[in-house]
Amino acid sequence: MFGLKPYNYSSFTRDLILKDLAKTKFAGGPEPGERAPDFEGRTLDGDQISLDDYLGEKNVVLTFGSATCPMTAASIEDLNELYGEYNGDDFQFLFCYVREAHPGDDLPAHRTMDDKIAAAEVLREEDNVRMPILVDDLKGSIHRKYGKMPNATFLIDKSGRVAFRCLWTQGRVLEGALEELRERQEERGTDHAIVRDGEDNSFPVRHALVHAHRALSRGGDRALQDYEEALGVPGRLTVWTSRAAAPIALNPGKTVGVVMAVGAVIAGAVLAGGKLRQMRMRQRPYQTYRPRLGKTGTTGEYEELGI
Repeated sequence: MFGLKPYNYSSFTRDLILKDLAKTKFAGGPEPGERAPDFEGRTLDGDQISLDDYLGEKNVVLTFGSATCPMTAASIEDLNELYGEYNGDDFQFLFCYVREAHPGDDLPAHRTMDDKIAAAEVLREEDNVRMPILVDDLKGSIHRKYGKMPNATFLIDKSGRVAFRCLWTQGRVLEGALEELRERQEERGTDHAIVRDGEDNSFPVRHALVHAHRALSRGGDRALQDYEEALGVPGRLTVWTSRAAAPIALNPGKTVGVVMAVGAVIAGAVLAGGKLRQMRMRQRPYQTYRPRLGKTGTTGEYEELGI
């Protein structure tokens, strides 16, 4: 039930993946068409903000995230571009800083508001976050109202209702929703509209593959270790791939070289796998080799790539 489990957690575990974080659809928070819960908080710049401040005046783009969340790290560049293009008379962008997705020795679970503010400063400085950053309290009061997902975005229209929500923040998806909402409001002269069927639950795998190592490293070695242990082989592959692919995000000019390098290693892994199969076939010529696929829980669903 709400409020019984601690909001902050000291380490990322497999239990968190199965119960909370590997969801493929919203399991809480306001639904499209529902009134968005009001909230109050203070930004890193010291401004006191309430959602009701914008009622009838602006649409609000509310994004949740943390410095150690790979999906957050992947979304900031696109959010900055959308902020530069749309923030103004009709839209207000807000970033709500929540619990650490992957706490470690360098960025542990927040014990004081000073800890949380310092972590939010790390994200703003290292990822050049341009929009106002609202720092949630230690209990996650704002985050809880909106479902506690690590990198969701809610588009709240001028009427104060949810027009659209993204389970994982993606620039192109969000831009389409912003454009459609603006067009509908201008054409119909109304404050409220549900756009893009109300929500998007797609999981951008490439975000984790490119940004996981960079975000986890901010947590420290223990954050990396917890991630790999919780996810097993997929976790280790994600960390390795993101370490190799990080220059793509940091220096697009090196993209071709990095892709070639990653491709070469992947090709080598495929070749090694082929030789391993040949060896096993020689040992057991009449038994076909079938790789074992791990399942999660008792649902029969295959393990998803972690966040």
